[in-house]
Amino acid sequence: MDVPFNLAPPETARLEEVAPGIRRLVAGNAGPFTFTGTCTYLVGTSDLAIIDPGPEDGAHFARLLAAIGEARVAAILVTHTHRDHSPLARPLAERTGAPIHGCAPHAPARPLRLGEVNPLDASADFDHRPEVESADGARILVGEHAFEAIHTPGHTANHVSFALSGTGIVFSGDHVMGWSTSIVAPPDGSMADYMASLEKLAGREEDALYLPGHGGGVADPRRFSRAILSHRKQRESQILDRLSDGPRRVQKLVEENYPGLRPELKGAAGLSTFAHLEDLFARGLITAEPELAMDAVFRRA
Repeated sequence: MDVPFNLAPPETARLEEVAPGIRRLVAGNAGPFTFTGTCTYLVGTSDLAIIDPGPEDGAHFARLLAAIGEARVAAILVTHTHRDHSPLARPLAERTGAPIHGCAPHAPARPLRLGEVNPLDASADFDHRPEVESADGARILVGEHAFEAIHTPGHTANHVSFALSGTGIVFSGDHVMGWSTSIVAPPDGSMADYMASLEKLAGREEDALYLPGHGGGVADPRRFSRAILSHRKQRESQILDRLSDGPRRVQKLVEENYPGLRPELKGAAGLSTFAHLEDLFARGLITAEPELAMDAVFRRA
């Protein structure tokens, strides 16, 4: 199944209503992993919920405060602790007195192996401390609105999506985005968790629109989630097919499975490939020599 990506670029620094009572403000941190920038959402009128305040960026913070105006910020919701999403939560909480809800403090999806270095340490907000860690299924009441926390680990171990009750809208963070597939990079992320979380969202019949952390909205989200699942399973099959031809390292798999990939994206492709390899290893479908690691030699079991 082809993934029906939405490549229409949301405009940076423009406050835009994307659904009744929901406004989007895009931070000025465009890049190969953020598209036009991080989407911060303002939900409500007199009592606001702010979802993913964004990166440590004074200009974005000033625009966000201007967009809030005289309204009361009743809650700050954070999907995950990458530095393009959570750092402004604490300054906003200090300015407004609003509690921070949502994801837990940053932690890897698994313990680091002996000698392993986490290549994504620089992207993690280790200072994030919410007032309320939202359990799966928890309800967060903000004025006339209610949000349901949906645990969606995979992109990060602590990733949480938020469903706006009664609307069919889910704020999907970086778990599902319309412009690109999400990076899953061990040890921050887990491919097994990511696939399970996609299955979880695809099974939610009430959802009609995803509003993601980057890019535009995702219509027909169940179909889109199934397409992402199919895409990931195709990547998995690609890897197994290559290993059927003989042993491979991660770099070789990236060269073969991502022809023509831009050089700045090869590191991310390597990490995503390794995430698949970890999952395949755990399922007993491949072996790793001398041990499971980025520089291992992988073979079909």
